[in-house]
Amino acid sequence: MSLKKIMSNYADYNLWVNQQLVNWLSPKSDELLYAEVPSSFSTIMKTLDHIWSTEEYWFSVISESSLAEKKAESDLSKEEIFAGLLNSSTKLKHLINSLSEEDLMKEVKIVNPWFECELPISEYLIQVINHGTYHRGQIVTIGRNVGITDASNTDYNFYNVVKQK
Repeated sequence: MSLKKIMSNYADYNLWVNQQLVNWLSPKSDELLYAEVPSSFSTIMKTLDHIWSTEEYWFSVISESSLAEKKAESDLSKEEIFAGLLNSSTKLKHLINSLSEEDLMKEVKIVNPWFECELPISEYLIQVINHGTYHRGQIVTIGRNVGITDASNTDYNFYNVVKQK
């Protein structure tokens, strides 16, 4: 299997899994979505906003473009956060699907206050999707702590099995 196919599938999965999350959380009350719990981000909505912000950062790295300004989570409705996350995942999917195998192997240098590196675009894509997976797991755990127990299966393998049907 080619790098192009793997990375495209991974970007497609990222959009699918974020859509599953939004579908699951959309009907939940604001009381539950904004309930404070001990976690790296204290609410489901803060965690979703963090996933979105981080996707936007990595999109700017992968596309070698400037990072767009974004309102603070406290100034956004849950619908705006849901839409922003899905829009970001859609942009990332389209970008990755448009890149060639050579493009995916192109190294991009990052220099910021936290780290410096120069890795292939494919490595950055793996980073952003693994980051989202980590925090989606936290959202499920936060949900369980506030009484939301009906999360769907969002594993990568499950996606690949469902996609084949």
